[in-house]
Amino acid sequence: MKVVVRVGGSVVGSPLNAPMINRYVTLLKDWKNQGHKVVAVVGGGSLAREFIKVAAYLGLEEERRDWAAIHVSRLFAQLFVLSLGDSGCEAVPVSLDEAEACLKKEKIVVMGGLRPGMTTDTVAALIGERVKADLLVKGSNVDGIYTKDPRKYCDAKKVDKLRFKELVGLFDAKQHKAGINQIIDPEAVKILAKIRLRTIVVDGYDTANLVFAVEGRQVGTVIE
Repeated sequence: MKVVVRVGGSVVGSPLNAPMINRYVTLLKDWKNQGHKVVAVVGGGSLAREFIKVAAYLGLEEERRDWAAIHVSRLFAQLFVLSLGDSGCEAVPVSLDEAEACLKKEKIVVMGGLRPGMTTDTVAALIGERVKADLLVKGSNVDGIYTKDPRKYCDAKKVDKLRFKELVGLFDAKQHKAGINQIIDPEAVKILAKIRLRTIVVDGYDTANLVFAVEGRQVGTVIE
């Protein structure tokens, strides 16, 4: 199976969590040993958003604010690459071509951001499209998708299954902006809906949830 894993920056980097990174590295290696082809895309979390705020204070335009966040996500990805050793790529890919080439070498690919105007959700969707992935799993700071933001509304209800066309109506933001923070960004939703890549959002603080998703067990929210 070809699996794309979106590792939430909120999970491994808000604050920076070395044991959690180690658990994800172990998970990626386990999947590779089981014969899966794996691409992980790591977000920048709250640190990336802090850099965006600093960039804004310094008067930098939107594109340069995005670059600040991209470099943070790539730094997190580099920690994964170094920890993976020979199981991973020699460096963090900075293009879809580089990522695909590394995957063809039977290596675990770990990416951060690619370019301004897209989040790491969109990167995950794009690489999923490029390599014809079978599944995208997002390890998030919530255990699935809710009818409303559960951090704001006590009557929010978790949804076990969704269709992509239903997903669009649940989110407030309709387009990208630097520092956007919602469960799946709007540009990624469009790509995933177009290619109909089965996507599962799970609680990323427990890597067993990602194992369950790959094994086909009911966990989190399934979008298809």
